[in-house]
Amino acid sequence: MTTGAPLRPAWSARAGGDTGGLVRGARESTGGTAFPPSRKAARQPRFRKGAGRGVVALAAFLTASCIPQSSATSPFFGQLSGHGSSGSAGSGLAQPTIVSLNPCTDAILAEVADPAQVLAISHYSHDLRSSSMSAAKARRFSATRGTVEEVLALKPTLVLGSTFTDPASASAYRHLGVRLERIGMASTIEQNYAQIRQIAALAGQSARGEALIGRIQAALAAAAPPAGARPIPAVVWQSGGMVPGDDTLIADLLRRTGFSNFAADRGLGQADLLPLERMLADPPALILVAGHSAETGQASGIGGDDRVLSHPALAALGATRRVSFPANLLYCGGPTLIAAAGRLAAVRNQTLPGTAGSTSVSGNAAGTRRNGSPVTAR
Repeated sequence: MTTGAPLRPAWSARAGGDTGGLVRGARESTGGTAFPPSRKAARQPRFRKGAGRGVVALAAFLTASCIPQSSATSPFFGQLSGHGSSGSAGSGLAQPTIVSLNPCTDAILAEVADPAQVLAISHYSHDLRSSSMSAAKARRFSATRGTVEEVLALKPTLVLGSTFTDPASASAYRHLGVRLERIGMASTIEQNYAQIRQIAALAGQSARGEALIGRIQAALAAAAPPAGARPIPAVVWQSGGMVPGDDTLIADLLRRTGFSNFAADRGLGQADLLPLERMLADPPALILVAGHSAETGQASGIGGDDRVLSHPALAALGATRRVSFPANLLYCGGPTLIAAAGRLAAVRNQTLPGTAGSTSVSGNAAGTRRNGSPVTAR
């Protein structure tokens, strides 16, 4: 996917996050990934009108004073020279050094670049609630909150931002000679392939980008439904009752793995709310619950502590399965698509015709505990 979802609006561009992702941000007309709550926005520099040039000049002077004379051709100033993004193994040019500012580009960059090229990833990737890579992999890299000061201190030759990168920050990078590439959002898997190729080329590692795409294509082929199988109507139900629109990565992935977007088929768009009452009156065959328990990993029942997703009335939906779907598989494309496709295929393969009640993906045929509460799929 991007590299969008009716996820949590607290992590949207309005909160200062540098975003991308599987599904577009909550109620953002231009899109953007809305990530889990409890995200404090990274402070971005704000230049007073008319004072921008002076501030940039001062910043450049102060930065230069900390750089040895032998580094006079630092990427902060002038052209990128041999540090440019066209460098590749055996080309004679130094590989670019890169800072990534959002978890979607983090995950792709970690797959295609040499570890030494990655100076820092975003702090979101160090948080399991918003990371699109494993904790062990994320901890191999330093993290930054994305302020210009932090990024400049790392002396990168390339910064991977998004279409929501703050204009003042973009201006500062430009004046200080640091190349900023804004990676937008992809609404289809094919668009995400293009972004993988873009990031890999910027890192001088095009072959690794093609290898990653090959792995995703193999995972999608393995997760494809049997020929002639009828799509299973499914709702991706997120915290507060939000649902993804049809022009999103997760919707494309649902179609490719044997599901139909039940909410979109009933006229609901990106980040619209599907109220509990409407869900009860017109339920789908499957509810993929991406709530707090999926984000935190805490086994507190399907829907976690979300009052909508875990409402007791949902137990009355005898013909509807409810299974947990990890929320961090909704955010981004790249390697996330491999895990998301596998998860959806597993759910599909265990959604049997005539199954009553909420069932467990782990194989509990009854699908309920003795007290009647639904089993959380694992």
